[in-house]
Amino acid sequence: MYVTLEYYVTAIVCLITAFVIHRIYYKEKIKNQSSIAISGIKWFGFAIFLWGLGALINVILVQLIDIETTNKIVIYLGVFISLTNSLSILLSLPSIEHQKERNIVVRLVQRFSEKEFVTLFSGVLAMIAFVFIVTSYSNTEISNNFIWLIDIPISLIVAFALLNELSKAFANRAMKFMVVPCFLLFVLIVIAVTHRIIPQDKVLGYIDQEFWSLLGVIAGVSFKFLFILLFSILLYSWKFLSEKELKQTELEVLLEEKQLLLKQQEKLVVANESHLDTITTLQKRLKESEVKINVLEESTRIALSDRQKEVLGNLGACGASKSYTEIAEAMNISLDGFQTHIYQIKKVLKISGADGKEQLIAFAKANELLKYASIQNKNTD
Repeated sequence: MYVTLEYYVTAIVCLITAFVIHRIYYKEKIKNQSSIAISGIKWFGFAIFLWGLGALINVILVQLIDIETTNKIVIYLGVFISLTNSLSILLSLPSIEHQKERNIVVRLVQRFSEKEFVTLFSGVLAMIAFVFIVTSYSNTEISNNFIWLIDIPISLIVAFALLNELSKAFANRAMKFMVVPCFLLFVLIVIAVTHRIIPQDKVLGYIDQEFWSLLGVIAGVSFKFLFILLFSILLYSWKFLSEKELKQTELEVLLEEKQLLLKQQEKLVVANESHLDTITTLQKRLKESEVKINVLEESTRIALSDRQKEVLGNLGACGASKSYTEIAEAMNISLDGFQTHIYQIKKVLKISGADGKEQLIAFAKANELLKYASIQNKNTD
């Protein structure tokens, strides 16, 4: 009765849990989360699914087909489900994230790809299982406890590796108190395994048969439920840690961008200061050039005598209305003397042509020589 109850409870709880976990797996896969973590969810869910599937098959065999639980077919099926479950858990262990060193079992799993490890694991155990089946199927002297020996070493190794990795993961998440339920899980697995390999007639002298059967059922159901509980806690802590790491990553990116912007700002400030220095230098050079230009302009200005300036001033002031003769008389000089001055001025100014007089008048006005006009001053007086 207890065994049948174990099958029903395990089938219902594990299949529902496996369905929920695989929904989470597909949801996280769409989000493009870490491939290792996603793979871990997949294999954890598959391990739980195998427990539920094995229990469901046992319900069908025992309740519907009416096969005894001690039948070798049921035992072989149980061993196969247990080994496949161990394989799934082994493949999920690398996804348990922590900063500490991996144990030797996980390092061994990580040496191979999933496909390679499944092939290696299946090949080795298939050969061992074949020997056990051939030896035990037709031999009535071999007990079911002996058949379970195929699974026992693997189950204990997986249980130890699982305990080690879960403890490190919870410690890394500041949840060291979870080491206690992890150790309890290991103890329950050991009890369940021990219950399988110890013949019932060997313990009847020490323990009541009903209690022994109940102990096996409780251990078998409890370690599965505790495994589901620990995985759920680990899953949600992983989700929280992933979100925290995502925010931390975003913060680091923003800080890097800030540092980059600060460096660019420093470069711009330096460039701006350099440009200001360049502008200042150019302004200084411009002023120096202006000074040189002024000096050169002064040096290149046409040098005229005072008398020539007076002649040009008088010509500019009244040349438009008076002839050379009239201007010469007004200046009290001879016409020849006046024309000599005009000739010298034209030579200096390089003026020639029939309109020489007009050019001289324009030059006198343009260069402010009218102030030297003596005729105008005399008229003003």
